[in-house]
Amino acid sequence: MRQGLALAMVGLLVVGLGACTPSNGPPQGTLLNALALQIQLTQADVARALSLESVGLPLVSRVRVEQQAPVTIGPSKGLRIAGRFDWRLGNDPFRVDAPFEIFLERGARGESWRLARPAGSAPEGEQEWLTYPLPLRKSGSPTG
Repeated sequence: MRQGLALAMVGLLVVGLGACTPSNGPPQGTLLNALALQIQLTQADVARALSLESVGLPLVSRVRVEQQAPVTIGPSKGLRIAGRFDWRLGNDPFRVDAPFEIFLERGARGESWRLARPAGSAPEGEQEWLTYPLPLRKSGSPTG
């Protein structure tokens, strides 16, 4: 009985410590900024194509990452992150739960991130990317 209890406690400890292990992904705040920027860029593209004005800034919250995988973005390392998030436009009372897929490029020293968007293929068949800087996390601020 004691041995079974000890094994159960060790199992719980291992699972608990695994949940606390830091991931190599971006902090929550970076994901929120990247998703907001992706919405803004998409809005601007659509508005430009339809000769309309862009509607207010998006408010992004509650990001749930479901998949994360390494990806090469040009000569740099990056991540493909997929999941779900909540968002709404500034004046809209309705919040939308939506799926997402974003690509983030890690900065050269690993301290910053850039939103990366596919921009077509090069003649050699390699994916070309447009990248957009994301705000740096202030020291002492929560990491999400």
